[in-house]
Amino acid sequence: MQNKNIASISISGEITLNLHSLNNEGGEGNQIITRQLSIIDKDGKQHTVNGISGDMFKHIHAVHLVNHAVENELKLSSFSKLNNPNRISAKKDLEPYFTKTKKPNKTSADVVDAIVNVCAVCDLHGVLITDKVGDNKNSTNTPRKSCIEYGWTIGIPTKNGTESYVHTKLVPNAGEQGSGTSSNEGQNIFHRPANHGSYAFVCNIDAYRVGFNDMSRTYAITDKQRQARYKAVIQSLISSIINPRGAMTSTQKPHITDFKGVVTYTTSLIPAPTVSAINESYREEIANITNSLNELEKESIYAKKFDSISALTEILVDLASASPYKIV
Repeated sequence: MQNKNIASISISGEITLNLHSLNNEGGEGNQIITRQLSIIDKDGKQHTVNGISGDMFKHIHAVHLVNHAVENELKLSSFSKLNNPNRISAKKDLEPYFTKTKKPNKTSADVVDAIVNVCAVCDLHGVLITDKVGDNKNSTNTPRKSCIEYGWTIGIPTKNGTESYVHTKLVPNAGEQGSGTSSNEGQNIFHRPANHGSYAFVCNIDAYRVGFNDMSRTYAITDKQRQARYKAVIQSLISSIINPRGAMTSTQKPHITDFKGVVTYTTSLIPAPTVSAINESYREEIANITNSLNELEKESIYAKKFDSISALTEILVDLASASPYKIV
């Protein structure tokens, strides 16, 4: 794979999770409510299933990405170093960048250049700058779109469910202290959901956009920096799958028992196709789409099936040795 330039990567698959509580709606009294979704299958029938938001998986990926960036000395903003969701500060990070480099700060494109240069996480995960940067009046609400996208991880109808379990906080002399006192010293009794099932998983990486300024249509960092960030986004994706750090994982770490699907990738700017595993024929659909698109751009789209987490890891590790496509 070392001689290939990868423009985009997509994963469409079916992941099996047991006894997890990665995403919840909130709580009512002492009952934690699991997140429920309404979906339509390919036959037009409506189903209610449990699911995990793309926000949750993107958060998990960001945590692994920050750790990778620190270990490999990739540039990070002051907020990203702390895993702060604000990501970057106009005053602490961007204004000092313009002062130090003496680069122009006249347009929103200049601000995007600064964002990409200052922070690998902001480059790969996107950010919205709501503050004015210096005296640049055009910089208010400057967006940087994410290079990696997650869909909802959706329970496949008839293959998922949820149960609720009683949890108690054991304290000495619980009967004497009562339940749920305001001082948090009594015995608290509450109910937690534990979800199980096969879930449709979709994810996409626009590798060609690593370091790319969408406004000026130029690259803001060097090829060497792009290569390091491309590897970082894939390696963090692998880490997210083998070690998801979502809600309640301290006592309800998911039992991941299976992951099967298709990885597609492209060597041109045609997007890598995805079809949700909610459609039981998704693998055949992806294969047919790949064959059809290769009639337009010969040998530019590839599809690789995987039937285990280890097989998916092998494919992604191989892709990490490639280079990100560059628009010239």
